[in-house]
Parts: sequence; C-alpha cells; structure tokens
Amino acid sequence: MTPSPDSSLFLLGTSHQVANLNERESIALPSDSIDSFYRGLQELDGLKECLVLNTCNRTEIYGAAENNLKIEVVSNYLAEFRDLDPEFMIQKTYRRAGPEVVRHLFEVASGIDSQMVGETEILGQLKKAYDDASERAFTGKVLNRLFQKSFQAAKWARTNTGISRGQVNLGNVLCELARRIFGQVGQCRVLVVGAGEVAEGALEAFKSRGSEAITVTGRTFDWCPLSRRKPDELAQKFDGFTLAYSKLHDSLHLFDVVLASTASAKALLTHKQVEVAMKKRPSKPLFVIDASVPRNVEEAASTVENVYLYNMDDVSAIANENLQSRLAEVERCRTALSKRALRLWEQMRAQPSLPS
Repeated sequence: MTPSPDSSLFLLGTSHQVANLNERESIALPSDSIDSFYRGLQELDGLKECLVLNTCNRTEIYGAAENNLKIEVVSNYLAEFRDLDPEFMIQKTYRRAGPEVVRHLFEVASGIDSQMVGETEILGQLKKAYDDASERAFTGKVLNRLFQKSFQAAKWARTNTGISRGQVNLGNVLCELARRIFGQVGQCRVLVVGAGEVAEGALEAFKSRGSEAITVTGRTFDWCPLSRRKPDELAQKFDGFTLAYSKLHDSLHLFDVVLASTASAKALLTHKQVEVAMKKRPSKPLFVIDASVPRNVEEAASTVENVYLYNMDDVSAIANENLQSRLAEVERCRTALSKRALRLWEQMRAQPSLPS
C-alpha cells in the first residue's frame, strides 16, 4: 500500500506520534481561526474537499483534490497560517496519500492511534469535525464516504476486539489519579473550565464514582466553541453548579480537582494565581489537569507546593501503563482495519468521483 504523491486523497497531520506537546501547540489551530483557515484552504487551486480535525492531541487536514495539487502546497499554507518554518513542518508532520489515508483514519477513529490507546473520545471528536466540515459544504462524495465508513470501522473495532478493555478514557484515568491523591473520589470538589466533550467525559466519570460537588465555568456562558453548548447546560446535566468566570481565580482554593479544557490561546491559570489559591488551602493538595492545546495552565504552576499538575502527555503515559496486556488485541485490530481500509480504497478507486 505505497501511496502515490499525486493521489487525489491526501492527509497532512501532526500528533503525539511525531511531535511533543510544545510542537503540537505551535501547529494547532486556535478555535477562533478555524473559519479563516477553511476559507484559505478553499482557495487552494485544485482542492475539491477538505476536513480539519483539531484536538488536544492532533491536528489533521484531510482532502480530496485534483492530481496536480501537491501536499506541499497544503503544508506551506499551514506553515504560513501558523507562522512556522516550512522545514519544521516537514519534520513534525506526516503525510499520507491514497489507501494510507483510509488506513490511518480507520486507526484514528478506533482509538488505536490515540495517545491513550483504545480511548473513545476521539470518535466523538471526529464526528464533530465531520459535521462542521459538512455544514460548511466542504465535504463531498469522497470524504463523506470515507468518514462514514471510518465510523462504521470504529464501531466494529470496539465491538469485536478488546482494544478498549478496561474502559480507557480520560475521565477514568483522572478519577484513578484523584483516588491516588485524595484516597477517595466521592468527596472531591470538582471544577471544570470549559464545556466540551473532554469536560463532559470527565464529569461523567466523577459523577459515577459519587462526586456530588460539581461546578462548571467558562470564558463565556453564551457558547462553547468546543461543544457548541453553554457551560450552564453541562452543569445542569450533572446536577452541578455554575461559577461566573470572573470569580474563577478568587474561588480556585475551594476545589480539589480542576480540569481546564478550553480553546483559549493563552493561559487561564498562571503560576501566581495558583500560588495565591494554595495559600488559602495550605494543607490540602490541588489536582489540576490541563487538557488543552495550547495549554491553559502555566507549567510553572507545578512548582507550587501540594499542586499536582498533569498535561495530556502525563495523563496518557499513566493510561498506557496496562498497554502491554492489550498489545495483542491492538495488533489484531490494526490488521483487520488494514484489510477493511484496502477494500474501501479499491471500491473508491472504482468510483468516477475519485481519479486515479
């Protein structure tokens, strides 16, 4: 399955596989720039369809194009948009074409390419990215079929293999870390900043373990760009409370667990703000999870006594502690998905909408 550089189906992306957190931050698209980025993509000569997947662990551009469009054109556009050196883009991104795009997407959708192998959040993120691109009328026959089939492949993988054994997801990992820090989870006072899918998954996990003191805040109570939902709606779903964002820093000391998961391009919690909060709870630990890219919490906050700050790379390393026992299932899943991907590619090649 060697891709042709002139294939009409292509992928340009970065993830934990090729870039560290700092490098992924530099490539990731701020939520308020997605509209303008899509407009620029649409102006690339020869590009017929496109979809942008932009999560805390990966930024990927899927496209269907005429054969004369080189993937370097897309890479250079992204480099210029994010003010990056084109050489950096070559080193810190991967390129796929033809059947390799299909195989990669199937693995992403199923969770076996995730930083937390087998996690389930990525499927929801893919569906949101697909819905967004479809609403913009940027998908067509090629990407519509590709993504619909990837959703089916993900369902098959989770039903017929053991890749998700142990319920691998961010919420469960965070609850386990909270248990290690506090001894029990049910008594923890939990605050989430943001109302996206990551925040919702975390709250589901804490609620299922008996947490009652749940609070949600956001930079705006009108609309969350990660979920298109209001923070107060998320709070209501879990019988929780809402906190005015203007009171976040003054109220920080009241919480045991703080999850930051927003699309903000700058830090929402600084070292100084965390330090001030900890002076008000000197004997109590504070568990802070920064699930954002770019990061929402200054890294220096981890130096404050009794603060346990984890970013996505930290959490993923812990989530994969039991990966060895699931490797056989992962490889079985990868082999089966590869066969499904090849069959789909051959079917797509037979369609007039996808030129050779």
